[in-house]
Amino acid sequence: MYYSESGDEWKKFNTRDGMGIKLLQRAGILTAIVTQERTKLVARRGEKLAIPEVHQGVMDKLALVREMAERHGLTLDRVAYIGDDINDLETLKAVGFSASPADGVSQVTAVVDYVCRKKGGEGAVREIIDMILQAQSSAYEVRRSTFGVRRSR
Repeated sequence: MYYSESGDEWKKFNTRDGMGIKLLQRAGILTAIVTQERTKLVARRGEKLAIPEVHQGVMDKLALVREMAERHGLTLDRVAYIGDDINDLETLKAVGFSASPADGVSQVTAVVDYVCRKKGGEGAVREIIDMILQAQSSAYEVRRSTFGVRRSR
């Protein structure tokens, strides 16, 4: 987050992260933003990417993630969550897959399932999305071969 003398706010977003979010949505995976901060920039980003769940000013992220999961018929073990600071710790420990950008605080990087090679705002979200989509693709190939469908080469 950057601030100017005149009070303008800037926040760095990665366009590849945005494309990754679109790819998740096309694959039928629900996307969400859950943040403690409140900014017009995050609201605008969520709107631009058609993210159906944008929640700002959230003090209890785990309670909100639990509520969203229930509302969408999911258990927490079916949720992936990316966080970078201590206010994400409870949620990171509760979900099925947790990750942190490379520049996450040490308390977070010590407990997550995966620490990205990329920093926040520099492609960490896309790194995780590519992993998720690759895992889904691999699982699909296994299911296809289990049911006797030949893989095309």
